[in-house]
Amino acid sequence: MPERRLASGQAPLDTILGGGLIDPSIALIAGLPGSGKTVLAQQYAFANGTEQLPAIYLSTVAEPLSKILYFGEALSFFDPGRIGRSVLFEDLSGELDDNGLTGMLDRISGRVERRPCSLLIIDSFRALRYRGVGEREFEGFVHQLAGRLAATGTMALWLGEYRRDELEGCPEFAVADAAVLLATEDAGQRDNRALRVLKLRGSDFRSGAHAYRIESSGVRVFPRLSDIDAGPYELSERRATSGITALDELVGDGYWPGSATLVIGPSGSGKTVMGLQFVYGGAGLGEPGVFASMQENRVQLERMISGFGWDIGSRTAVLRCDSPNDIYIDQWYYDLLDTIDAAGAHRLVIDSLGDLAAACPDEKRFREFVYALLNHCSRAAISVLLTYESAELYGHTRLSERGVSHLSDNVILLQYLRDEAHVGRALTVLKTRASRHVPQPYAFDITDDGISIKAPLKPV
Repeated sequence: MPERRLASGQAPLDTILGGGLIDPSIALIAGLPGSGKTVLAQQYAFANGTEQLPAIYLSTVAEPLSKILYFGEALSFFDPGRIGRSVLFEDLSGELDDNGLTGMLDRISGRVERRPCSLLIIDSFRALRYRGVGEREFEGFVHQLAGRLAATGTMALWLGEYRRDELEGCPEFAVADAAVLLATEDAGQRDNRALRVLKLRGSDFRSGAHAYRIESSGVRVFPRLSDIDAGPYELSERRATSGITALDELVGDGYWPGSATLVIGPSGSGKTVMGLQFVYGGAGLGEPGVFASMQENRVQLERMISGFGWDIGSRTAVLRCDSPNDIYIDQWYYDLLDTIDAAGAHRLVIDSLGDLAAACPDEKRFREFVYALLNHCSRAAISVLLTYESAELYGHTRLSERGVSHLSDNVILLQYLRDEAHVGRALTVLKTRASRHVPQPYAFDITDDGISIKAPLKPV
């Protein structure tokens, strides 16, 4: 008999859970107030409840039923027309006051015995402790309830206000077949929400911290980036033009498909222009590309594009402009993949890597992000160009401080040249994989047509 899984209504979360929670089982959703437990439970209810097998939502003493319904109506999946038909809400606070845990046990078990359901939710389970109940009495209640739910084949979600360090000694954690923790983690000047699967009996799952956001559509989860796999490599032998004829020659007739190119240089040295030429050079050949900017707003970027005579309205050159102050790196990553898929893009420019790094102060996590991004694009035969701003104007003693230059197939260095009369620009191809090149500096200008590479510079 195939194993049944309970869908969350959101594919990324089901992926983290190895296909979804095993059905039937008891799953504990833990987290402090405001972490999104109630929203997530309601997502499960509306994703699984039917008129034949409704989802039953039982509120206890922590969250009044009227408040649950009031705030639930603000969520896009919350359908008032299904209340009382496929999603049933019931307040049990009076039962606990009148008859204690014994009455509560009989009420819950009697409920599922009279009418089978697709899902039973108890919110809040931990609140059942705070009515003068001794530890042994509560532990007995937990085990008896678990036994009765198992006997009726009932899928259950128990919600509770637990910190991670509190769970180890709780009988409800020991009894639960699955445990999911929702938490808020301090990340400098911003807070990041993280979902962790602490246990999932009988199934594999994706470990670690997975970012999530609470939106009008509910709890939206972004699986940990290092877990992403875009499938097998399918690369062709056709090179991708850089959009600059002379640069194509320097890197061996263009970039390999699926390769990553890192362009390093100081402010104003031409990094953004080189990225735009890469995207619009491909657009002219019918190869869609995405230019993701955190350096320029859309007005500035379109003014620059028009100045070089490129078509702002080109459907094969898609622009994304985001503020680095407003992005969460995991969410930005998945939104970017959606943009790439919608455009059918073969090229991607990220301008700049330093701004993305500022949105992710954890260096290890940022490296995981870059690796996941480049791995995904490489497998999908998407050629990537990354820009990185250096602090040194005229000479460079080191490359990217973020440890990403070794992940790049090509590294191009831009710098300023200075003499007594003027300031010029120079370009050097420092590295190319699977191509011959000479790491020699070349002078270049930024003209009305973009970057124009001139003669090689003579050694001083």
